[in-house]
Amino acid sequence: MSKLPEKNKFLDLSDYGRPAARVIALSLKNTSFTPFHVTIAFILSGLIAIFCILNDFLMLAAIFLIMKSILDAADGELARIKKTPSYTGRYFDSIADIILNLLIMLAICKISETSILYTIIAFFGLQLQGTLYNYYYVILRNKTGGDTTSRIFENKAPIAMQGEKQKHVERFFCIYNILYGYFDRIIYLLDKNATEGIDFPNWFMTAISTLGLGFQLLLISIMLSIGWKEFIVPFFIGYTVLVIFFVWIRKVWLN
Repeated sequence: MSKLPEKNKFLDLSDYGRPAARVIALSLKNTSFTPFHVTIAFILSGLIAIFCILNDFLMLAAIFLIMKSILDAADGELARIKKTPSYTGRYFDSIADIILNLLIMLAICKISETSILYTIIAFFGLQLQGTLYNYYYVILRNKTGGDTTSRIFENKAPIAMQGEKQKHVERFFCIYNILYGYFDRIIYLLDKNATEGIDFPNWFMTAISTLGLGFQLLLISIMLSIGWKEFIVPFFIGYTVLVIFFVWIRKVWLN
């Protein structure tokens, strides 16, 4: 099942890896590989990228960051193809993402001799950017009858889906809430009435997809590959101003 109805589909600049992800998922359709295995693969790809960053193999690091982004989409594609969506897998995926994001930024901090304080601020901004994109995207999916595995408000553990255990859902939700809850609350405070406005137009969703994790990894990959490692941390600090900009557009033009 697609995440959105046909009329609400938009050019998602953070989802450039989706075609390759579908190919990977289709190739695994009739195998014993599960979405969990693919998630493990994207974690390994992220860790290899971090190793390459620390050892100054920056072009290889860029390649593995892009591969991580592709595999990050492939686990969800495989879950839809095999009709095995799960909250456990959704939370595990998100937990892996935020931990890898922090490790990637710390590795960049190490090789660029950037201040650890600025690096933490950049990581905080990185997460806020992704949270705003996900917030609007999930609202759109829920309002238009799209995929609802992700929820607008993650304030309590959901009821387990078929094939997963409730205790596992609750444990992963607890970890997820610790890692993401603060960012979710900030974004909600910035735009608590987003669910009440009109359906977000495709042009708006395309614009805001520049805050998605896939696009962030693409930008990091480009800067690493051209030797701009020292600009990555200050760039993402400044890039965070787009959070306020897009919230303003949503409130003023799409209310």
